[in-house]
Amino acid sequence: MSYIPHTPEEIRFMLERIGATSIEELFESVPAELRRRAGLKLSAPLGERGLLEYARTQAAQNRGTTENSSFLGAGAYQHQIPALVDVLASRSEFATTYTPYQAEISQGTLQWIFEFQTLICQLTGLEVANASLYDGASSLAEAVLMALRITRRERVLVSAGVHPHYRHVLETYLAGNHPGIELVALAGDGRTALPRVEEDVAAVVVQQPNFFGCVEELEPLADAAHAAGALAISVTAEPLALALLKPPGANGFDIACGEAQSFGVPLSFGGPYVGFLATRDRHVRQLPGRLVGETVDASGNRGFVMTLTTREQHIRREKATSNICTNQGLCALRVTIYLALLGRRGLRQLAEINLALGGYAQTALERAGLQPVFSAPTFNEFTVRVPNLEERFDRMVGAGVLPGVRLDRFDPERRDQLLVCVTEQNSRAEIDALAKALSA
Repeated sequence: MSYIPHTPEEIRFMLERIGATSIEELFESVPAELRRRAGLKLSAPLGERGLLEYARTQAAQNRGTTENSSFLGAGAYQHQIPALVDVLASRSEFATTYTPYQAEISQGTLQWIFEFQTLICQLTGLEVANASLYDGASSLAEAVLMALRITRRERVLVSAGVHPHYRHVLETYLAGNHPGIELVALAGDGRTALPRVEEDVAAVVVQQPNFFGCVEELEPLADAAHAAGALAISVTAEPLALALLKPPGANGFDIACGEAQSFGVPLSFGGPYVGFLATRDRHVRQLPGRLVGETVDASGNRGFVMTLTTREQHIRREKATSNICTNQGLCALRVTIYLALLGRRGLRQLAEINLALGGYAQTALERAGLQPVFSAPTFNEFTVRVPNLEERFDRMVGAGVLPGVRLDRFDPERRDQLLVCVTEQNSRAEIDALAKALSA
């Protein structure tokens, strides 16, 4: 559908009807200093052919993982997406309106959301999950807000191993919703140090595997939190690891959240992605976002309904558990199709391949003289120390190899540290070439 702007006559008519003299008058409630903006520096208008050429030229400047040998990770992972995910997700049966408010006309949508929730529960070992969130970072923020509502306490302990971007989003959420809440960083060399949890702590937050690729020991952290009456929150950026690791629920965690992009959602230069959030049944009424339940109709037929959704667009706004209004439903659908295609056995086999390739890469880099920064076990991602990293990194990027993520982007003290990720998309020959180039 083409965008057709209002004509001057239509604008004038609407302004007269509401008693305004100009469009600018509609924005007087916004402080003047926030309304001052420099004029847009737009080029001359282009014809269709010229516009398409301009778009192609701009797009050609992107450097994706398909044109390069990539070892990037740090929260966005390149995994093979079966062609059937695209085919099924594109079917007209899944085309629906903005969001399924009218459950009786959205049974197909509600069914796959119910299945998504079920799959997330199986993955996390918890009892109830919502219909997904925007991304992993916002899912962590929502999990912490949830813990604050449940405990009514004032401090949150967050592991330094939690993704820096996730922590920044959490800080932003709290600044607007709970400015008095204190975030306390938990130190640790590759793994989170066992904290002393005081009685004013609402939650202990840890990432599994953590940002540096290390597998955390979760159970003692959960026990420490529970001993003080706090909740334990696990966040996961690479959910494929949960196909091998003991799930958060089995480790005693109360809330599990994270990013599900690895399951059938393309990298897409950073989004849109899909967050997940699961919890214990006793906390279900504090769960944000949509929740779909199974029921039967008047004739005894199986059906699905939205339930316990006291959200902001509903009547009881003051009872809303979150200001979240929607999610990228198509991304959650892709996750559902992907997990259903692979199944429990296929997902574990894929995780084992990633684990093996990650171990092969670590060994190859060590033989090349590059030592790991941490001694903890890893999954498919790990941190390695590289002398003269900046020079070698730039040289490799120029040669079409993305060797990993430089950690000095997040911490200047880590100038020589590189976060390397290996998935089933990387061959052993690529890994050998990486080790040779990084050590040259």
